Amino acid sequence: MNKLEQFNNIQGFIFDVDGVLTTGELLLTEKGEMLRKMNTRDGYALQLAIKRGYELAIITGGSSKGVADRLKALGIVHVYTKAHPKIEDYRELIEIWEIEEDDILYMGDDVPDVEVMMKVGLPTCPADAASEVMQVAKYVSPKTGGKGCVRDVIEKVMRVQGNWKE
Repeated sequence: MNKLEQFNNIQGFIFDVDGVLTTGELLLTEKGEMLRKMNTRDGYALQLAIKRGYELAIITGGSSKGVADRLKALGIVHVYTKAHPKIEDYRELIEIWEIEEDDILYMGDDVPDVEVMMKVGLPTCPADAASEVMQVAKYVSPKTGGKGCVRDVIEKVMRVQGNWKE
């Protein structure tokens, strides 16, 4: 299979948050708030994919209201937080979407993502993912978590399918 062929049939994207949409680092304030940093280019790709008709979802073990609000502002309807284990939210999501598992791309970076990654057609991860995740991934982005890995996979899918244009 040509390396780009694996992106041909993707209709839905699912992303983890910490370590994928963020660097995985936390900045703790004196008040105990946990701050994360997200990449605006990832945000652009997420909202463009939605405009082009792709299904998008987030499944994260975290529960940050700020993160959820940001993702919803980008147009992501399905934001699952406090997902333990993630497979339960994934099963609910594929029933809602009514698309084949082979047509779903999932990007995760750590052990809690592996179970879902084993179900989807295109498991992916950032360059700095845990070794267990890299073993399952069919595509490893050259970008790290929070530094454009989400944009990388969305753009690849959309370019291969002829949808990456203004």
